[in-house]
Amino acid sequence: MAATLLAAEEGEFNPLLPHTYELVVGIFAFLVVFFVVGRMLVPRIQKTLAERTDAIEGGIKRAEEAQAEAQALQRRYSEQLEEARRDAARLREEAREQAAQIKAELREEAQAEARRLVEAAHAQIEADRQAAFAQLRTEIGRLSTELAGRIVGESLEDEARQSRIVDRFLDELESSNAQAVR
Repeated sequence: MAATLLAAEEGEFNPLLPHTYELVVGIFAFLVVFFVVGRMLVPRIQKTLAERTDAIEGGIKRAEEAQAEAQALQRRYSEQLEEARRDAARLREEAREQAAQIKAELREEAQAEARRLVEAAHAQIEADRQAAFAQLRTEIGRLSTELAGRIVGESLEDEARQSRIVDRFLDELESSNAQAVR
């Protein structure tokens, strides 16, 4: 400033140094702008920055909460999946047990049916054998009586007599067979 005053007194004009009134007006304008910016614009800028900070921090917090919730859901899903697997394994095991039980029951029923059929077949065979034996006995008796009648030369038509002779003959035959088998 001393140089400015010195140059002004000498009457020289320096283009780099402003005039005093310009300097006063510039400082006053600067203070007005500084006051307006400081009082009006800075609070708005700070408010906008605070809102952005809150939005960013809130977004981060919401993201962390969403991530925690997703992890909880994943844990729940995993637990449910594991429980479903255990249930499926239990159901498979129960099905195997039931299949084995049904198989055993069917086997027992089949064996019982087979035994019943064998017993029925044996009974039928025995009944057929008895019937054949009775029919054979009757036929042998008739043939024996007829043969004896031809040998003796007289008729053995009397049924009671014929029956006695046949029975005696068959009894002798059975006893001789029993002795031969021993």
